[in-house]
Formats: sequence, C-alpha cells, structure tokens
Amino acid sequence: MKPLSIQLYTLRDAMQNGNHLPVLQRLADIGFKGVEGHGFGMSFKQFRQTTEDMGMKVSSYFGDVPTLETVHQFIENARDLGVSDTVCGFGTKEFASVDAIKETAKQLNEVAQIIREAGLSFSLHNHYWEFEIVEGRLAIEWMLDECPLVTLELDTYWATNFGANRAGDMVTKFKDRVKLLHVKDGPMVRDEPMTAAGSGKVDLVDAIRGGDPNWLILEMDFCATDMMEAVEQSYKYLVGNGLAVGNKPV
Repeated sequence: MKPLSIQLYTLRDAMQNGNHLPVLQRLADIGFKGVEGHGFGMSFKQFRQTTEDMGMKVSSYFGDVPTLETVHQFIENARDLGVSDTVCGFGTKEFASVDAIKETAKQLNEVAQIIREAGLSFSLHNHYWEFEIVEGRLAIEWMLDECPLVTLELDTYWATNFGANRAGDMVTKFKDRVKLLHVKDGPMVRDEPMTAAGSGKVDLVDAIRGGDPNWLILEMDFCATDMMEAVEQSYKYLVGNGLAVGNKPV
C-alpha cells in the first residue's frame, strides 16, 4: 500500500483569508501522510517545516511549467520542499493536434534532462484532453513517445475521459511511467461535480492496484457536498479498505 497525500487545490476555498493553518491541521488530524501544494504567504522552506511540524510531509511539488530561464528555481523550490517528485500540466491547446503535442514536447525536453540530472522526477498531470484520441492514438501516447524522460502524475478521473477509458486500464498501460497517482472519483459526466473517493463511478480499487506510484494523492476539483466532509469520507474509504496508508487507522 502507498502513502496517502492530498492536493491542496481541493481545499482552496476553505484555505482562503489566512485559514490555511487550521485546514492543514485538520488534514493532519484526519491522518493524511502528506500534502501536495505550497505557499499561503510562506516560503517553500517554511511551508515544509509547517507541514512536518504537523506530522505530515510534502509529497510532491506541483509548479508552473519550467523553462530554461526558470528551471533552476523550479529545482530549488522542490529541494526546499524536500521532495523528489515534481509535476506540471498543460491546457487543451497544447494537446489539440500531433503538431501541437510535438511543440509542447520540445519545451518539456529542454528542461527534463536538467531536472532529472538534479535527482528529481518530472511528471505531467493530465486532464481529460490528454486521454482523447488524436490522429488515431491517445494524445498522451504521442507526448510520452516524444518525451522519454517525462513521467506521469496520472489522474484516475480525467484518464477515463468521461467513460471512454477505464481508469485501471490506463494505469496499467502506463504503469512504467506513473510516478504519482491522483485519486479522484465522480459521475464521469462532463461539468458535473466530483464525489468522495469510493462513491462515484471510477473503479478506484482496480486503478490503485494496477500501478506502483510513490504516492496516492486525493484530489477533488469541485464537490456537490461539503468538501472537508468529502475529504474525510475519502480518507476513511481509502485507508479503511486497505488501498492506502495513512497516519491514523480508520
């Protein structure tokens, strides 16, 4: 079983207006082993120390897409957070065609070698558009072929592309490239809110057991119910069913 983290984007609304410390402490009290995120007016080193003081770790660094001008700062940020896994992501236009994908790949390849030489992994986080068919193949397949040093933070919900794919099949297909797994559930209907893990239509058991990531990272972009309640329900489902490891038993 893999340790359970949470992407703090999930609780962005609750953490506004200086409320980040109580929210972080609540996550620690629930039992999360890690968080994916940074900031809230703190330096990267301060954020790491705050998280560790609460009994958690920073699981991974999700930053802006690095360029040759910013890649060394990107690496320094990751080191200040104490992580070995880094992540970035793109919008729809970068995956709209094979030509667009190849142009995006050039940008990634410029920095991937530098990041890897620093001892860090460098992963792409997907949305649904990377798992749409582009000229006969999944868009993400074109990208990974063009970027041999880039790995994946695979999102179990978006990888289904609203039911076009099975999450477990996608995890298995790209198992050798999946460094991190975003655990996300929902109705698999475009524009409808997500749900607590285990209460949607994604086969999370199949997806989680199909891979070997460094971390499982809970994320919900939006939710129809109270977000913190959904977070706690997700923890209970994942840890209680032996799918993830937390700091506290269920």
